[in-house]
Amino acid sequence: MKRLFLAGMISVFVISCSKKDNAEIHPGVSDDVSTPVAKNVSGKSLIESSDCMSCHTIDERLIGPSYKEIAEKYSEKDIERLSSKIIEGGSGNWGNVPMQAHPQISKEEAKKIVGYILTMKK
Repeated sequence: MKRLFLAGMISVFVISCSKKDNAEIHPGVSDDVSTPVAKNVSGKSLIESSDCMSCHTIDERLIGPSYKEIAEKYSEKDIERLSSKIIEGGSGNWGNVPMQAHPQISKEEAKKIVGYILTMKK
């Protein structure tokens, strides 16, 4: 029961993080336009600087699947589809809790994130 309550509270917290909040922190910066990506930024550093670790960990399921679970389920041919999932959000692939959209992440950044996750195959 405590786990269910905790998962619910975390879900509410994650869902409450909206684009409006980001606009208040960075006035004048639009979330509708992706920021340019430095060529030497790694997928790992993009994950660490985003909210990904709020729902995912490397080897244990949290709110969403672990990165290792994702790496085992998908391959290089899925990079485009997974990149779109990061940007657009989605639900149903790993349970009932939807993944929030991340429109502020560019397609290039999302591909770097997915590429890094896929390196965690066993």
